[in-house]
Amino acid sequence: MSLKSTIDADIKAAMKAKDKVKLLALRDIKKVILIEESKPGASEELSEADEMRILQKAVKQRRDSSEIFKQQNRADLLSKEEAEIAVIEAYLPEAMSEEELQAIITEIIQQVGAKEPSDMGKVMGAATKKLAGKADGRAISGMVKKLLAS
Repeated sequence: MSLKSTIDADIKAAMKAKDKVKLLALRDIKKVILIEESKPGASEELSEADEMRILQKAVKQRRDSSEIFKQQNRADLLSKEEAEIAVIEAYLPEAMSEEELQAIITEIIQQVGAKEPSDMGKVMGAATKKLAGKADGRAISGMVKKLLAS
């Protein structure tokens, strides 16, 4: 079952349960999927990688917003954003552990021959392609910096 079909089914369930937060988050994801599918040159069905990219972008946007709301002491908006993050993260694969991420990035560093922090661009390009949908970009970047600095 595609992500769009799953989201459609879960929207119906959220409507029946009158779960407004879940309904809002799911409708936003469905809107983005429909926009991506209707772009010129796009296929009718999104690939799994595109679906994961959409979900990760939605989570990142909400995390950025929640940081701003936290700084501004807006607990009401912060709790809404955090609830939507929890809803969307349920559709993402389980996050990699730090050890798994370190092992994969170490392997990528050896493959591209990176030896110093100035080689970060080479490693990031390969790492973001290989880890798309599996790890957050910020976590990848942090691990690459850590490994190249040591």
